[in-house]
Amino acid sequence: QVQLVESGGGLVQPGGSLRLSCVVSGSDFRLYTMGWYRQAPGKQRDLIARVTSSGITNYDEPVKGRFTISRDNAKSTVALQMNSLKPEDTAAYFCNSAPASVFNWGKGTLVTVPA
Repeated sequence: QVQLVESGGGLVQPGGSLRLSCVVSGSDFRLYTMGWYRQAPGKQRDLIARVTSSGITNYDEPVKGRFTISRDNAKSTVALQMNSLKPEDTAAYFCNSAPASVFNWGKGTLVTVPA
């Protein structure tokens, strides 16, 4: 059974940075395009960044130029470097395959950027 474990969230002031990490176990990680999703309170979960097995990336417009997704196929990990954080980035962040999330969701990691 595939397990997703996200970490690295926290409280950060506007303009600050955080690096999120996701460890994927129980699957052939290299077969999947992976993504980071986020869910703000009272809103749907949205895909914000994805990276193919070969390293091609794609970003949703609100995070383009500020966030960088990367992966390590040898370690089965996906990272999200978040810079220039804004209050509107406050959300729970999750990783999963993309654009279709085929794995059971992990618990996510909470990012809070106060206004």
